[in-house]
Amino acid sequence: MVIVNLPDGNRLQFETPLSVGDVARRIGPGLAKAALAAEVDGRLVDLTHVVDGEVRLTIVTRTNAHAVELLRHSCAHILATAVQRLYPGTQFGIGPAIENGFYYDFDIPGDFSVEALPRIEEEMNRIIAEDTPFVRSEMSRNDALSLFKSQGQLLKAELVGEIVDDVVSVYKNGDFVDFCRGPHIPSTGKAPAFKLTSVAGAYWRGDVHNKMLQRVYGVAFADPKELKAHLDMLEEAKKRDHRRIGKDMDLFSMQDEGPGFPFFHPRGAALINQVVGYWRDVHRSWGYQEVITPTILNRELWLQSGHYDNYKEHMYFCNIDEKEYAVKPMNCPGAMLIYKTRVRSYRELPLRYAEMGRVHRHELSGVMHGLFRVRAFSIDDAHIFCTPEQIEDEVIGVMDLLSEIYRTFGFMDWKMTLSTKPAKAIGSDEIWETATNALRNALARKGLTYDVEEGGGAFYGPKIDVKVVDSIGRLWQCGTVQVDFSMPARFNLEYTGPDSKLHTPVLVHRAILGSLERFLGILIEHTAGKFPLWLAPVQARVMTVTDGSRAHGELVEKQLAQAGLRVDGDYRGDKIGYKIRSATMENVPYMLIIGENEAASGKAALRHRTAGDLGPKDLDEILNGLRAEVGSRSLVSFWDKR
Repeated sequence: MVIVNLPDGNRLQFETPLSVGDVARRIGPGLAKAALAAEVDGRLVDLTHVVDGEVRLTIVTRTNAHAVELLRHSCAHILATAVQRLYPGTQFGIGPAIENGFYYDFDIPGDFSVEALPRIEEEMNRIIAEDTPFVRSEMSRNDALSLFKSQGQLLKAELVGEIVDDVVSVYKNGDFVDFCRGPHIPSTGKAPAFKLTSVAGAYWRGDVHNKMLQRVYGVAFADPKELKAHLDMLEEAKKRDHRRIGKDMDLFSMQDEGPGFPFFHPRGAALINQVVGYWRDVHRSWGYQEVITPTILNRELWLQSGHYDNYKEHMYFCNIDEKEYAVKPMNCPGAMLIYKTRVRSYRELPLRYAEMGRVHRHELSGVMHGLFRVRAFSIDDAHIFCTPEQIEDEVIGVMDLLSEIYRTFGFMDWKMTLSTKPAKAIGSDEIWETATNALRNALARKGLTYDVEEGGGAFYGPKIDVKVVDSIGRLWQCGTVQVDFSMPARFNLEYTGPDSKLHTPVLVHRAILGSLERFLGILIEHTAGKFPLWLAPVQARVMTVTDGSRAHGELVEKQLAQAGLRVDGDYRGDKIGYKIRSATMENVPYMLIIGENEAASGKAALRHRTAGDLGPKDLDEILNGLRAEVGSRSLVSFWDKR
């Protein structure tokens, strides 16, 4: 007897075991046609999976939460099938589903190029039209190993050779055979709407010592409208590429003499100074004390912190006085040493140290990307030393501070994830429960919604990760709050409690911007370079209509500069329309146009980069308006609010 419990509470009974696809057909032809896979007792399976006994069953269609990953994974197999047809002799690596799409790694004779993608897409569409079934089979590990070796698929054979199970599963669609756990859609004809997007190099199994493979990326969605919306977003993202805007606005550059080490030009430095200046102001008002720790510290310190054993491949080393030193990859150990400089009392806690600390990390050349992945950057770290009872309130304080900072920069929405104890962790269950409950309670008290990643915490404690949503809907990991019981113990940190006994403090690691350089890249793309006035590298430009008005223009420029504004002048002999277009292309917020009438009256014709002509105004009115807008750190023009 087979008993199938459906999500709506109905129970179906069958005399003999049957496939979940057959169950869908018994329920109705509409469901059978829409079915992609099934969830049996919480486990995702193919439609060919046979059920027996009593089970909980959900038929997975395109509207199901599991559907999109299933569709994307199957699309990766269709990609591999197309490559096998077009490029005989290719060896196949892995092809998983990823966020928004999929990829597959190939070892081909020669290299792919972006120009090859339309041809591969055409072949994929042909395979989809053929509606070939995905067929799952099981075989012994040794038989699978023999199969892939006989096909010359040495990468697949390597993967199979490391499996400890005696039985493995493979999937076949057409002539393509893949070692895969599955599940997959019933046939290629049910593939999602997709688009191949790029080609990149990828070391086999992520190891720099292995061969470089060719990775083809694609995006895929259950609904073609979602695919179109995503492709439109990608087109908009290209226009906002911070590397292009950074060059056009003369903000930063990358040089061959220092790969992965950004060079910030005067305008880029002005932008950084505004971000860091605000960061300092807001942290001071929230009770943080700023510290500065050395860039180079000795090997023993990094052994004590655990970085030497677990992170040294990403660290730079040097010898001083015949002793080994390391350039710091993280700021944490320096804060520990400051804490230890004297005896601490519970009355001092919580103790909040903030540091915009410069760190260096050895990143592989293939992963560096503009300001998003560099080898030298600053982290807006904070280290909060507190008692276990204070964790919850401190986390709430971080959430409030985070909200204030993100909104000031124009990020009005963000997503949070609580990550809990992993399989490999240190500390007692009691400590972990205290820390995790403190994070949960803090989020609950603030009424914040969040996802949970079970087992995703650091080995030393649970954490909250924060991703901001930018103006075109992309998520960017920025903030994190981590509760750490390990490092205070490693450094023998103590405080005297109200019982006059020594206790070990809890350490809350906290970053809001994360990497300053990466945050600047995100901010550039979020604003498309149209920074609010308080952040704009050049806040105003004075431009003259004729040579005769230059003297007055230079006087206006001087007065604006003396008022603390970042201003320059355009006194070229070009037409005023060209000058306006130039300033607009450079994203200068305000233009002060000086002609003969303005020179005679002591006024300026004010123009905003998006609002256009604001009319002639007295210089005092302009100065007061600009200073009010800068002082409020407003996201909109002063004149828009009147």
